[in-house]
Amino acid sequence: MQRSYASAKYAKRNLLQYYKPPTSAILPPQQPPTTAILPPPRPPTTTILPPCDIFINHRGIDTKKNVSGLLFNHLLRLRLRPFLDSKNMKPGDKLFDKIDNAINGCKVGVAVFSPRYCQSYFCLHELARLVEARKKVIPIFCNVKPSELMVNNIWRSPKHEMQRFQSALEEAKYTVGLSFNSSNGDWSEFLNTATEAIIENMIEVEEEARAANNQLWN
Repeated sequence: MQRSYASAKYAKRNLLQYYKPPTSAILPPQQPPTTAILPPPRPPTTTILPPCDIFINHRGIDTKKNVSGLLFNHLLRLRLRPFLDSKNMKPGDKLFDKIDNAINGCKVGVAVFSPRYCQSYFCLHELARLVEARKKVIPIFCNVKPSELMVNNIWRSPKHEMQRFQSALEEAKYTVGLSFNSSNGDWSEFLNTATEAIIENMIEVEEEARAANNQLWN
């Protein structure tokens, strides 16, 4: 984690300009009403925002109260919209529907790998969905090495399901990510570095989307 805090602040400013709320315009004095017949006003349109910007894929029993939870709160304070199942879901929500909607709507995914990550069917399912949805995934290896992550079929799932999980895990393991030791690591540096990486990837996604949209109109 060699990136500087100053560059993180610069990346944050770049991203927040995409989401900067509109400022109030100073309007000129109103002219007296005319007798012209104006068309009826159009009803106001509603902008529907996706469920989240960042989907945090994690093993709750390992990282909900430390790495994942702290990262969620840190991103929330920056006025971003992270998704963490324990924070964004409520009793009565349909698990797979809520998760799939968040994954489809997010810009980037963060996979927080931990020692017991691969023992969770849901962790691997979410990771596979992120990869299948062609989302950028930032791996964070917390108290575990990439070589220690292996898929074992402890759920007796079909072969094709295990192949999905294994393929997604291999892709994440060979993606440049962050490593962190929660016992003796610098938490402040970790949160700043992880946030910088997330924001930089979000900016890239925004720029790619803008470029693709411009091509459609040219």
